Amino acid sequence: MEKEKKIIGRIDKVDFPLLELKGIDAKIDTGVYTSSIHCIDIREIDQTLQCSLLDATHSEYNGKKFTFKNYDITAVKSNNGKVEMRYAIRTQIIVFGKTYPITLTLSSRDDMRFPVLIGRKFLSGKFLVDPQLENQSYNQNL
Repeated sequence: MEKEKKIIGRIDKVDFPLLELKGIDAKIDTGVYTSSIHCIDIREIDQTLQCSLLDATHSEYNGKKFTFKNYDITAVKSNNGKVEMRYAIRTQIIVFGKTYPITLTLSSRDDMRFPVLIGRKFLSGKFLVDPQLENQSYNQNL
């Protein structure tokens, strides 16, 4: 029997425990396959990946520096059809009080309104998206 999928809205607030980030605004985007986090100053130095989070709504996290020893480079097709190479990290995300593994590509797109995009690869099999709803996971914890 298939387990019941949680209904998630078009935006929510999520936690990334391994990155020590809480209440990060995420756009639930079924139009993208890969999930991503908005970072700047992304560079590889001595077999480590370094970047800074870009999140204007959280002054305590905006500019927070991260260093990753384990990362990949993956091809991502953007909405304009161009394929670009991006760094990808594996981490954990908390949604509806449950911790899941997630792969995030590091994106430095200036036009991102949300610091995190959650794509189909993560959503599939776990969630149904109702675009009329917002903050379903976050509000459950209030």
